[in-house]
Formats: sequence, structure tokens, C-alpha cells
Amino acid sequence: MIVKQTSIFKRRVKKMHRTEKEALDKVVKIIMSDPSIGEMKIGDLVGVQVYKYKHNAQQYLIAYEYMGDELLLTFIDHGTHENFYRDLKH
Repeated sequence: MIVKQTSIFKRRVKKMHRTEKEALDKVVKIIMSDPSIGEMKIGDLVGVQVYKYKHNAQQYLIAYEYMGDELLLTFIDHGTHENFYRDLKH
């Protein structure tokens, strides 16, 4: 499986605290083991899957695309729910 990250995803991860990065690493491994685990979006975000998880009582979302025929997993964005979907559309 080929795993990629968008530049937005890389920037957000770079600004995270160590404990947040550790929690994100665990979630990334979960998604890599079963890419169908995320909720498939419709409408403007068709093809994008979002997986929700909690860290320190805060809910985070991670958006990704999985193309099973090419075995390509691309992490698009990561963050809290506030304005997440609005920013994801742009």
C-alpha cells in the first residue's frame, strides 16, 4: 500500500504537540490496517472518508481518500470539528 500526505496535512501535524502526534500515529495505523473504517462522505466531499477519534476529551477528525484498485491511501486533513468540513471543501 502506498501512503501519501497532502501539504496541509503535513503542516498541521508539524504544529502538534508530542502527545497529539502519538495519538495520531495510532489512528493512522488503524486506518492503514482497515481503510474502510472511516465514514464515506457525499455531496461536495464524495470520495473522501472521515474517521473520528478522541484525545484528551477533544474530538478530532482525519480526512483521507483510499483508492483500493491502486492501493493508494492519501491523508488529506486533520483537526477538530470546528470549520473542518468547510475548510476541507476548499
